[in-house]
Parts: sequence; C-alpha cells; structure tokens
Amino acid sequence: MYIFLLPNAAAVATPSDSASKSKAARASFDDGNAHAVQLEAWIDAHTATLAPLKNFVLPSGGRCAAQLHVARSVCRRAEREVHPLVANNALGPDVAAYVNRLSDYLFTAARVAAKANGRPEVIWRK
Repeated sequence: MYIFLLPNAAAVATPSDSASKSKAARASFDDGNAHAVQLEAWIDAHTATLAPLKNFVLPSGGRCAAQLHVARSVCRRAEREVHPLVANNALGPDVAAYVNRLSDYLFTAARVAAKANGRPEVIWRK
C-alpha cells in the first residue's frame, strides 16, 4: 500500500496569482498531472483485488481502515477548500486533480486495509 504526502505542498501554500514568478515556479507541480495519474494507477491496481462495490460503505474495517477513512474525509475537506482557489486561478488545476485522486486513493486504501485485516466492511442500509 502506498501512502505519501502532497508532492509539492508549496503548490497549495503559494497562490500563483499573488506570488512572484520565481516563487510560483518553485511551488508548481513539476510534472503536471503525473502524480494524479500515478494515484489512479494505484487505485486501479488495488480495486482489482477487491470485491466489486455495489453499495455505500460506512467507515469501518478495523482501526487502520477507519483511520484511512478519516484521512479521506480530511482530504475531501481540503478538496472543497482548493476548488474555489482553482476556479479563481490562484492554484493550478493539477492541484485539484491530485487532491481529488488522493481522496479516492485513501478510500480504496481503507478497503484494502479492511480486507488485509480480515475485517468486514459495513454496508450502509436505509
């Protein structure tokens, strides 16, 4: 399982609309969406090892899986904060793409952790 941090957190901390050109250049993702593409590949690889998802899954599956679900919810919150910055051209769209893929990766990682620990996922029921 792969867990890592934002490839260049300065990309979020340095709005390109108010930074000098040199600071904005240092803060940007060097390779565009390559990190998001890598996350997507990992998501696909992990999803292939899991049962198909037909229902909503509640945060469950043991301690590790539950912590990954919490990390995902924090990442989704960050995504909601990043979106207006991208819409106003303060951040590049590659940041939004990466944060979106990261939250999906954390969800998939939680499912993998539950399976690895032999813990059932709790399915949401009306």
